[in-house]
Amino acid sequence: MNSLTPLLDTIRISLHIAAVAVWVGGQLVVAAIVPKLRNDHREALPLVAQGFARVAWPAFFIAIATGMWSLMAVDVGSTTTGYQVAMMLKVLAVLLSGAAAAVHSAGSSRAAKAIGGAFGLVFALTALVLGVLIRSGA
Repeated sequence: MNSLTPLLDTIRISLHIAAVAVWVGGQLVVAAIVPKLRNDHREALPLVAQGFARVAWPAFFIAIATGMWSLMAVDVGSTTTGYQVAMMLKVLAVLLSGAAAAVHSAGSSRAAKAIGGAFGLVFALTALVLGVLIRSGA
């Protein structure tokens, strides 16, 4: 073990958690305020969406990069089948979360925005829970 390993691990994990907090937590916050904005301040919706996107998409890509970095730090061949299954499901959930959020962002219909947003959040929460499961020793 290199003397820098604990520092690099701390940086990697901290960046990953912060990015995931922005991606998942931001979706929860936006989902909570959209109904009120839709009723009382419809003109503010695009501004909120654009502001969130400026922060959320970079966070999503930071979470992916730090997740890949974390995966490279593991000898996957020596992990349990449970770990490997949980990791594959987490990667799938992350990809589906991003795809659904992209549908939401690019969608022009209310249905596309609603379905994309809902599935984006569900898959983001799924990835978060699987990440906790993995860290706790799946």
